[in-house]
Amino acid sequence: MLKSKHAAEFEPEYEAEAVKKLHAAHVYITRPTMPTINVGRDHLFQCLGRQYTDEEFDTLCFEFGIELDEVTSEKQMVSREQGEEKAKEASESAIYKIEVPANRYDLLCMEGLVRGLMVYLGRIEAPVYRAIKSNAPERMIVKPETQAVRPFGIGAVLRNVTFTKESYESFIDLQDKLHQTIGRRRTIVAIGTHDLDTIQGPFTYEALPPDQIKFKPLNQSKEFTAVEMMDLYSRDSHLKHYLPIIKDKPVYPVIYDRNRVVLSMPPIINGDHTKITLNTKNVFIDITATDLNKASIVLDTIVAMFSHYCKEQYVVESVEIERPDKSVELYPTLKYRSMEVPISQINSLVGINQTPETIAKLLTKMCLKSKLTTKQVCPCSKGVEAREESFVQIEVPPTRSDVIHACDVVEDVAIAYGYNNIAMTFPSTNTVAQQLPLNKLSDQLRSGVCEAGFTEALTFALCSKEDVGSKLRRKLEDVPAVHISNPKTLEFQKSVVGIKELEMISSAPCPQPLVFSFNVYENSACKSFELCLASPQSETAVLATSHASLSEAQEHVLQLRNATPPRSGTFAQVVKLSTMQGSQCVYNDFMTIVPLKALTSPSGANGINSVPHSP
Repeated sequence: MLKSKHAAEFEPEYEAEAVKKLHAAHVYITRPTMPTINVGRDHLFQCLGRQYTDEEFDTLCFEFGIELDEVTSEKQMVSREQGEEKAKEASESAIYKIEVPANRYDLLCMEGLVRGLMVYLGRIEAPVYRAIKSNAPERMIVKPETQAVRPFGIGAVLRNVTFTKESYESFIDLQDKLHQTIGRRRTIVAIGTHDLDTIQGPFTYEALPPDQIKFKPLNQSKEFTAVEMMDLYSRDSHLKHYLPIIKDKPVYPVIYDRNRVVLSMPPIINGDHTKITLNTKNVFIDITATDLNKASIVLDTIVAMFSHYCKEQYVVESVEIERPDKSVELYPTLKYRSMEVPISQINSLVGINQTPETIAKLLTKMCLKSKLTTKQVCPCSKGVEAREESFVQIEVPPTRSDVIHACDVVEDVAIAYGYNNIAMTFPSTNTVAQQLPLNKLSDQLRSGVCEAGFTEALTFALCSKEDVGSKLRRKLEDVPAVHISNPKTLEFQKSVVGIKELEMISSAPCPQPLVFSFNVYENSACKSFELCLASPQSETAVLATSHASLSEAQEHVLQLRNATPPRSGTFAQVVKLSTMQGSQCVYNDFMTIVPLKALTSPSGANGINSVPHSP
């Protein structure tokens, strides 16, 4: 997409400088995709107690409201992300990549996924989670100075845990998933887990100047001050992204035990002294956050998932949290909530007609224990007697923080009932559909240009270094492109400037002319699109901008011609496109057409993106 605000990037005199800036920039891509968990297929089927074909498990996932995204292996993933050389020793065992809803934090690990599926299939009942206070509970004291950096700290204890290699790896992976999702890359919530037998409470959550904090960080051989750690981890591919969260703060958060042993410096790194191993039996979990509600959700999720491995299953030991005002609270809360939803509302919104008993059973399949109640409902109309209506009363467990409204309950009913089982019906209202005028114009352009012998080219926004370098017989350093600092795979490493993509397409051998695809966008002033056409044979191209009326298009041409310094507005012209029904014109579109070659030539315009949009 070519946009006017980036005109300088395409001007010859500024191009070299702009490219240097782009190369120097660290570009991080935020992907708004659904969370994906990787689970070993064999271990998953072992936990589920039966074998599935890939097709059968794909169907089960769809019915449960999740998606089997890909069947792969460690070797394939390493090969795709790091190259075949590093994948030689990787395992070829099948791995399922499963997409889960963004707000279902209880499904972000093997334990939660298996538990949810087993309850859904009716093989087990949803467990009851309990937080108990021991005779001598652990205590975390939150100091007042933490309010300037990360004001909230809570904790919990898992007693008599038995880890296996698989459960240990899942425990670590769940923390990372929670950091990336609800924790917003540790900016809101950070998690620390420690071997409780190596430390002594009470614990203090403090905030100190960085030069006063010194300890041996996880997997290091010597002690570092916080200042030294910032330099050390600035070169770490994983931790360097979290340094800016506290780097410029006057004080850094840190957690000590009674003997001034450092547990962690959140949200960066844990101490090596308290690291967890497969032999760890008692786990102390600390959560530091800027949002207490999200911190509580994260803590409840972790302890609910992994209390399964405790000697007394689904029982968690509470920790006393002493606030700066000296008030004391117990965490985790593991609080169950109650909701009531009318049966009639559920049937109406889903489009089914089920009995209250059936609705209650469907919700129980989704880990929402339900029972039926009846109430006298007073209608809004005067003179109408009250009537009795059935309600379903739901007990929402601490693992289902996503259930906050009646519509969430309705959605779970629809999932448990099966979307494919809902009868299709005609809408109760009639409407006359009409295509958007802008889409009509787009279709007219696409069809007309294709009929004229052009071929449409749809280019990636991101591509690999080879795609823009060696495959086009060009040196990589000569390609003006943005380098992605943290590419997810080898296929998507660079973002190439649009005009340069056009040049590369035009220089490639092709028997037919090319059309560079146009993009539709909307701003506060108008809806517009831009279309760039290129022809290798004639070495010509045009930039087309749509307008709502003939006067608007003519005004655009005048703006181009009167611009200072002179642009290539003298080449601009107005084109009228008419939509016909029989012999009658029902809609007119107007475009200004400007030759692209004139716009990008040194003697012509200041660059393609200097063409202003219509007012």
